[in-house]
Amino acid sequence: MRRSIVPPYLLAAIAERAEPEMRTAAAAARRSLLTVDAPFRSARLTLSVDGRDLVVELDRDAPVRTISDAHGTETLPGDVVRDEGDDPTGDPAVDEAYDGLGATYELFQTVYGRDSIDGRGLPLDATVHYGRDYDNAFWDGERMVFGDGDGEVFTRFTASLSVIGHELAHGVTQYSSGLIYEGQAGALNESVSDVFGALVEQYALGQSADEASWLIGEGLFTARVRGRALRSMSAPGTAYDDPVLGTDPQPAHFDDYIETEEDSGGVHLNSGIPNRAFHLAATALGGDAWDRAGRIWYDTIMGDLPSTSTFARFAAATLAAADARYGAGSTESDAVAAGWRGVGVTPGGSDAERG
Repeated sequence: MRRSIVPPYLLAAIAERAEPEMRTAAAAARRSLLTVDAPFRSARLTLSVDGRDLVVELDRDAPVRTISDAHGTETLPGDVVRDEGDDPTGDPAVDEAYDGLGATYELFQTVYGRDSIDGRGLPLDATVHYGRDYDNAFWDGERMVFGDGDGEVFTRFTASLSVIGHELAHGVTQYSSGLIYEGQAGALNESVSDVFGALVEQYALGQSADEASWLIGEGLFTARVRGRALRSMSAPGTAYDDPVLGTDPQPAHFDDYIETEEDSGGVHLNSGIPNRAFHLAATALGGDAWDRAGRIWYDTIMGDLPSTSTFARFAAATLAAADARYGAGSTESDAVAAGWRGVGVTPGGSDAERG
């Protein structure tokens, strides 16, 4: 199983470039699409979390992190270069990965009382310097893996805390709701990771909902790219507008839902719709988004949520979670309902059959 931060349609746009100044980026994108990521995309729906026992019980509420170096190969896990408690190495990728794993652990443990991504103290492992000019980062079911980027379009993938939080949140979903990676459920899977990726960054920076950028992958693009990030949760479809990458294709409203067989049914595309619903709810409530809005989304994925949930089913579950925690008719419930109305999704409504 791989849950990657850069969608295949973006890599495809880079891979098609023929300009001399894009040679490295185009070759890196083609390798990522054809020789590294492709064998795993077809296996996404077949992986179960009931195989190998990954549970490790710990006696303390603190992360246990191990960072390994693949040295430009595609062999995992690589050589261990930093363990829990070790001093910084001076390698930015190693130290950013270590700090990012810690920041993600801290949000889930401190705010939601969750001991690591599985809730039972699972050690957090990561590999950096994966592949040659590898243009992605992913969670493979056991560890985080980061490429260094091609230097023309993408910089190193450890540079964005929202990316690290996003990918580890795939692990939280893996051990909770288990949303399948296809269609609306897959878009929700991606959206949940964007939500908690953004919250990890906001919590670490001490930003309120109004102060936050709501960008996923800010800092990944080089200076030559006309774009701010991979995705915008506040305004899906506006993250970039670049001659090479094209215009950000994410829809912000259910009326514009994209029906496609690519990208596992458009999981990276249509995630913009629930992303904006969360942003609308969080900003309506104000204050810290990880608090009331974040707790409602966390309660939702920890509840009795079908793995094949549609947007309407998920919306209904968030509203039920808000009612359960804060009371029916509460400010929180009203904000959640308004958020979904703002993107054209009716909790439990007829749109459940679409996509």
